[in-house]
Amino acid sequence: MNGQFVYYTIEKESVAEFKDRGSRFIAYAFPIQTVDDFKQRIRALKEEHPKAVHHCFAYRLGTEGTQYRVSDDGEPSGSAGRPILAQIDSRQLTNVAVVVVRYFGGTLLGVPGLIQAYKSSTAFALQTTPLLQKQVEVLYALEFDYHRMNEVQVLLRQFSCTVYEQQLQLFCRITAGIPKSRLTEVVQRLEQLYDLRLQKIN
Repeated sequence: MNGQFVYYTIEKESVAEFKDRGSRFIAYAFPIQTVDDFKQRIRALKEEHPKAVHHCFAYRLGTEGTQYRVSDDGEPSGSAGRPILAQIDSRQLTNVAVVVVRYFGGTLLGVPGLIQAYKSSTAFALQTTPLLQKQVEVLYALEFDYHRMNEVQVLLRQFSCTVYEQQLQLFCRITAGIPKSRLTEVVQRLEQLYDLRLQKIN
């Protein structure tokens, strides 16, 4: 997605509101890493807005952008979830979710009106949060003796790898994200370190 070495997401949660003929559409755009992240946030939003008539959403996940879901939550088919996803996609974003909470104002808006409302509220929310460019990474587990620690850390820093987990005892284990753009080079350098075991994590 967006060239195979980088992808775009959002930095932090943002909120925007759109009103039409008494109905309120409150859009929450937020970054996610997993489906569980999304489920926790939508659960909290439903508790925060128990009187809302709809909690419509869309999300896209993964650096390839292949995992997504949309929900109209009782609105006419195609009038809510799809327009929300279209706004995420028009900015070429991934690891992003948007939930739009609707309070009904008493007047039916019709399908074109609903599409416009969900599209506009989502667009406003995404416009008010900074976009982030991130490196596509490949996860690896590194296992090695403690005396190799300095060499390993220098190498990981040199190539802007992300350390996600580390257990530093006599025998060390690090889970690191290696930038896909430098993968061959980094793996070769690590494999040259004597006694280091390297394993790709799916």
